[in-house]
Amino acid sequence: MFGKKLAMKIGTNVFATRQNGDYRDFIFGVITGIDGKKVGINGVIVNPVGLKNKIEQGKAGKRSHEILQFPTPDNVVLALVYRVEYENFADIINLDEDKCDLIPPQVYDMLDSWIRESLSEFLNNVLSLPMNSDRDEAKRILKTKMESLVDKNLKRTLYSVCRSLKILN
Repeated sequence: MFGKKLAMKIGTNVFATRQNGDYRDFIFGVITGIDGKKVGINGVIVNPVGLKNKIEQGKAGKRSHEILQFPTPDNVVLALVYRVEYENFADIINLDEDKCDLIPPQVYDMLDSWIRESLSEFLNNVLSLPMNSDRDEAKRILKTKMESLVDKNLKRTLYSVCRSLKILN
């Protein structure tokens, strides 16, 4: 009645996870094929190495562990605050082994833009620098980047993250 219900079919946007050591990397992309419990996905796989490093250093809480062990489209933005490594993904996932959720195009666009615009790098620069003129310059660069974003959903999410991290002061 209010919109189309998402169904697993070719062309649908998905969010999936894949085990990588103790934690899971996450994948977002588009279904390219379905064969029983195997789904072909073309998109991006993200390894949230910055958050993993925070945990190894003992500087992260239980929520961070939860995000890395059970990533969802709703909580991965918190992993994207820190440094990430990513690469293109064109592979098959097995639904018996890996989680795969359907996501709306707006969520896919927000995640894709976050990675492609290198927002993790800008945020990490601000958070990793000591309080001095270098950090102030990193904040100015981040604010300029935020103001140049066209996607309103991405801009709103980034502003929300920056407010919660007290970067906008």
